[in-house]
Amino acid sequence: MAAAARRSPDRGRRRRKPAGGTSSVAVSKTLTIVRHAKSSWDDPVLADFDRPLNPRGLRDAPRMGARLAKTGITPDRLVSSPANRALATAKIIAAALGLETRIIVPDERLYLASADMIMRIVQEQPDEVSSLMLFGHNPGMTDLVHRLGDCPLANLPTGACVTFRVEVDRWAATGPDNTRLEVVDYPKKRIAADAG
Repeated sequence: MAAAARRSPDRGRRRRKPAGGTSSVAVSKTLTIVRHAKSSWDDPVLADFDRPLNPRGLRDAPRMGARLAKTGITPDRLVSSPANRALATAKIIAAALGLETRIIVPDERLYLASADMIMRIVQEQPDEVSSLMLFGHNPGMTDLVHRLGDCPLANLPTGACVTFRVEVDRWAATGPDNTRLEVVDYPKKRIAADAG
């Protein structure tokens, strides 16, 4: 029972009814930051934007999706850099979460975005979205994660997923004062845990 409660995406989420309406708005939200899985550098003439996932990335992305699924996180909006490696990661993880890939929203601003730009994208999201998942690149993703909370990783490795609880009812209010680090996971985490 305790495990089921821990995995529930609605855990700790209070809802209120807006005046004059029947729908409710989540008072806390979930934000998951995902760095794209490992990509290939094999083709020296291929533009950075077009680089695909390499075999390790193609192996890690579905594993990370399965691990995310076990946490009970079910995003109702996925926003991705349109770069090949990020969009491929988003599609693989969406499929692992049982979501249709057509719901992924490509946003060109996420391609090599700074932490400031990523934060702006978060703050622009529709308030009816209660769980948001973003797919992008370093260094912006690492910088944002450190701005929002005490992430134990100095640098987000490829395939890393970091989830925050955001205690707001409007995405526009998101900031370091109302975010709490919930989950940090990455492909080699299990290997590191086994070695320790």
